Amino acid sequence: MTNAPSVQTVNPARPRKRRSSGDRPWTFYVLASLFALYVLALYGPMISIYILSFQDVRGGLVFPMRGFSFYWFNELVMQTRAGDVAGAFKRSICLAALVTVITVVFSFMAGMAFRRRFRGDTIVFYMMIGSLVAPGLVLGIGIGLGFQMLGIPTNWYTSALGAQLSWTLPFGILVMFAVMSRLNGNWEEAARDLGATPAQTTRLVVLPILAPGLVAVALFGFTLSYDEFARTLQTAGSQNTLPLEIWSMTLNVTSPVLYALGTVSTIVSFVIIGISLGMIVLLQRRIAARKSGNQ
Repeated sequence: MTNAPSVQTVNPARPRKRRSSGDRPWTFYVLASLFALYVLALYGPMISIYILSFQDVRGGLVFPMRGFSFYWFNELVMQTRAGDVAGAFKRSICLAALVTVITVVFSFMAGMAFRRRFRGDTIVFYMMIGSLVAPGLVLGIGIGLGFQMLGIPTNWYTSALGAQLSWTLPFGILVMFAVMSRLNGNWEEAARDLGATPAQTTRLVVLPILAPGLVAVALFGFTLSYDEFARTLQTAGSQNTLPLEIWSMTLNVTSPVLYALGTVSTIVSFVIIGISLGMIVLLQRRIAARKSGNQ
């Protein structure tokens, strides 16, 4: 008679032994090292520029850093008064604002239109995002030549606006498609049953639900337009935007004033991003509060 093999039981109440950091596989350290190198390569040049912008008058374009002062920021203010840095900054802000408004409106309209299938919707979709494939510089040259053939002068609020929309609209539409997935059609049907018109349904039901996503689309449009260079180079005409002004400053004798300008421009970008994220959080809290109040 053979003995039956014993079955080892596991006590579910017994706590599992936590894995110590020394038990991690070697692949974890390889991937962690690659990620650290990626972060260093991504943010290292930016941090170096920010640090070097706070040198004193003896400072140069490379390390070691000599002293600490706001001298180059003062020089930036002086050059802004004498040159076109302030004008380029204003044009970039105005152009980014126009691009943001148009991107949000058209992305919302496209998202609403593509909620239902229609004939040729696939062709329309690929035509909308097709400009992402074309190189930005080549697309800008084509738009500039098109305006020249039509006898229309290129300018930052005409040709440059169209060139940048070819870059921001596809991103806005793709983001809006993802946002539309959270919109339940039953909410609109309930509003119509209560006597709401299509305009009231859109204004009182659809827009409040999609508001955080619309802010995200606006953030995409603004940031992509604010620092766009390739599509603006051949379409801005004689008046530079801020990226073109920075590029023209590198063609002459470069000084740490350029680093100071980069620091100021980055601060403006972070302020805008912070305001947008704050608006998203505020809108999400309001939506959650309304849902809890209705329950």
